[in-house]
Amino acid sequence: MKPKLLDLFCCQGGATKGLQRAGFYVVGVDINPQPRYCGDEFIQADAMKVSLGGFDAYWASPPCQEYTKAGKQWRASGTEYPDLIEATRERLVKTGKPYIIENVPGSPLINPIVLNGAVFGMNVHRVRWFECSFDVPIILLPQNQPPVKMGRPVKKGDVVQPVGHFSGVEYAGGEMGIDWMNQYGLSQAIPPAYSEFLGRQMLAAMGAER
Repeated sequence: MKPKLLDLFCCQGGATKGLQRAGFYVVGVDINPQPRYCGDEFIQADAMKVSLGGFDAYWASPPCQEYTKAGKQWRASGTEYPDLIEATRERLVKTGKPYIIENVPGSPLINPIVLNGAVFGMNVHRVRWFECSFDVPIILLPQNQPPVKMGRPVKKGDVVQPVGHFSGVEYAGGEMGIDWMNQYGLSQAIPPAYSEFLGRQMLAAMGAER
């Protein structure tokens, strides 16, 4: 039987797909309906209130707008965004089970692992931080080439940055290994290769603990 993992704030399932490939049975939780979600089960609920019982491991991707460059102008105008990382961590630590929290550079994660598209040979500019409750080998981080300017048509070989209303949706999805999401889903997702890599590390750590 596959170990059961709860993916909090799952959106359309970028992390979920990689975790499935790593070997988990994945249940996604999101406060919004997600008809494109790719996981094994979906629960529409508040990720901060849903029960965490009955799972072997956890993944969480709390809202990132509090820490992004794009959100800076909106924060300056008085828009407030939820800061849920600490509260999410507290909930996950209490389970006593392995977990991963994913967010953007600059977020208050503890000793995060850093991954980008170049690690996996992708023409995608998507740097993300990952707080892991278990040891992960140090990753040498190759540098992506600069992404194409927003709004410019993309061509094969370009490095894309799928944020906002970016162009080249089909191309970006192909580079990320995602073919089931719309533009908004891609703008929020991590490539499944990221979570597959970390999911395999998590499974190895779980096996070592048994």
